[in-house]
Amino acid sequence: MDLKTRHISYVPCHERPARRLPQLLLGLALYGFSLSVLVRAALGVNPWSVLYEGLERRTPLSFGTISAVLGVLVLLLWIPLKQRPTFGTVANIVVLAVSSDLGLLVIPDSLDLPARTGLLAAGVVLNGLAVAVYVGARFGPGPRDGLMTGAAAMTGLSLRRVRTLIELAVLALGWLLGGTVGVGTVLYAVGVGTVTQFFLPRFAYRSPRDEPRVSVRAD
Repeated sequence: MDLKTRHISYVPCHERPARRLPQLLLGLALYGFSLSVLVRAALGVNPWSVLYEGLERRTPLSFGTISAVLGVLVLLLWIPLKQRPTFGTVANIVVLAVSSDLGLLVIPDSLDLPARTGLLAAGVVLNGLAVAVYVGARFGPGPRDGLMTGAAAMTGLSLRRVRTLIELAVLALGWLLGGTVGVGTVLYAVGVGTVTQFFLPRFAYRSPRDEPRVSVRAD
């Protein structure tokens, strides 16, 4: 099942909302929950969290404030990529905050190594799946995922390759700034793009506006 990058772009909210809105909310809830799974695994956070931690060490700003500020800066990077904030972008910020906090409440934080290893693997897969689910609803991506879809559309590279390059670049910058890197961080950076690439064609909403047969480049 193939899907061109431009055919996972924004579709107006009024088009089949009963079909698409539950998919968006489910995907975002899963995404936030997957972040809490990775935190509880305690084997390395995702690359963006490494960057937040590195900046926290070097600035007077809190972890949450840095996350918000970088979110705004990432949105500015959308401009040359011809992306713009949508309902999905706003929902991304709100739902993720709630679902990740809930995940931390229900997942215990004192687990043995085998359990944490299982959480790590599950977290990476669930995170990539969640991105595919909510981006596939086509309400517009969140701030960081907009970089992935916009860069893929502009360069013609596969989503897998673009996502991996972004994650590795963020990881390297966070590490240079003093953020903590673990085996889970590296696994996330090199694996989440592949998982997203695999699931996205299976969850992408097909609009009547689309061409009959379309494809995302997979290499």
